[in-house]
Amino acid sequence: MTPETAATSDGPLAALRPLRDQDHPRGIVSVCSAHPMVIEAALRHARARGTHALIEATCNQVNQDGGYTGMTPADFRDFVFAIAGRIGLPPARIILGGDHLGPNPWRHLPPDDAMARAGDMIAAYVRAGFRKLHLDASMGCRGEPAHLPDAIVAQRAARLAARAETQGQVTPGRITPGQTGPLYVIGTEIPTPGGATEALDHLAPTAPDAALATWRIHQAAFAQHAPAAWSRVLGLVVQPGVEFGHDDVAIYRPDRARALSATLDHMPGLVFEAHSTDYQPDAALASLVRDGFAILKVGPELTFALREALYGLDAMSGFLHPGAPSLRDTMERLMLAAPAHWAGHYPGAPDAQHLLRHFSYSDRIRYYWPTAEAGAAVQALRARLSSAPLPPTLVSQYLPRLYDRVRSGALPATPDALLLQAVGDVLDRYGHAAGDPPAKEERQ
Repeated sequence: MTPETAATSDGPLAALRPLRDQDHPRGIVSVCSAHPMVIEAALRHARARGTHALIEATCNQVNQDGGYTGMTPADFRDFVFAIAGRIGLPPARIILGGDHLGPNPWRHLPPDDAMARAGDMIAAYVRAGFRKLHLDASMGCRGEPAHLPDAIVAQRAARLAARAETQGQVTPGRITPGQTGPLYVIGTEIPTPGGATEALDHLAPTAPDAALATWRIHQAAFAQHAPAAWSRVLGLVVQPGVEFGHDDVAIYRPDRARALSATLDHMPGLVFEAHSTDYQPDAALASLVRDGFAILKVGPELTFALREALYGLDAMSGFLHPGAPSLRDTMERLMLAAPAHWAGHYPGAPDAQHLLRHFSYSDRIRYYWPTAEAGAAVQALRARLSSAPLPPTLVSQYLPRLYDRVRSGALPATPDALLLQAVGDVLDRYGHAAGDPPAKEERQ
């Protein structure tokens, strides 16, 4: 089997381990965001390169109760597919995934109740056509410790897989023909998703024995509760030694993860899924893929890049339209009025918190973009700057990474083109590390 046929015979996810076994390691970029412009940029990336777009939603973002986005799994599917239809990406080129699917949104409930809700969520994800399910039952519920023993975590994950298996192949046209059940990822990582809150000086990769133990315990639990699903477990979440905090990034060091990478030889069919790979340099991303961390999850870096571009446009608007409302001032007001998404995460004096609210790598400002007031402010900014091409000199000043392409005529000096390209540049870096082919068309 050649790399090309492996990538098309059973889908890009199922091809990851065979390609590694043939010494042709490839990766896939997992876009973890519900922001429409981030999703559009990801779908455009896939369209331009003839690849698949893997778009994932978390249990807190999207669930049967609506999550913090207000979307059920079916709503999120329709949301993504509507964007794809507008830009001309066929539905068959989209893979939908669910991240950290488990009892986390209901951990305030007794364990049986929380797991029942988690089972309903898994069923809703499968019915909506989500193909990749990360099962994560590692968190304690009411009356339990915060982190549970591996045996309990594996039993609960296997029970969730069993619930998913009862849904069968559903939603015609959403699932590739011939695929009869979901693909699973098991395991979790510490610290929790979204960025570390402590210093990263002592961050270490998962111990090889711990990774193997997680795999074996899950294998036994699946044999008891969901035996048919085990053959479709394609990934294990581990910590390769990458993470980001408020103002620091732990860069991947291959030498420290060599023993962990070698454990894949003892886990047939699996690759590693790496969370919190945001802000890793090009060489680090390529090394992660080479070493078996084939599923690269990225989220906050994408909205961080979008926020950078929005603030650049906001500064241009200040020169071109004196007296116009400031987007940054609007976002500051929104975050101060509703501090729940940042107050428990950003320490320090008021000045330090002010800096982090807008410029932290953890990018908790992303929780505020979906609000009606933020959406209206962004739309007003885009409208103000859309009447004529933006002066290249302002692009040079405030969005310098995009200036050469604007000056050469390769990139239109319009707000939407600049915003999409800012996010697209991050995706291009990830795609290059994953082995995506060159773009076949210009971004529009």
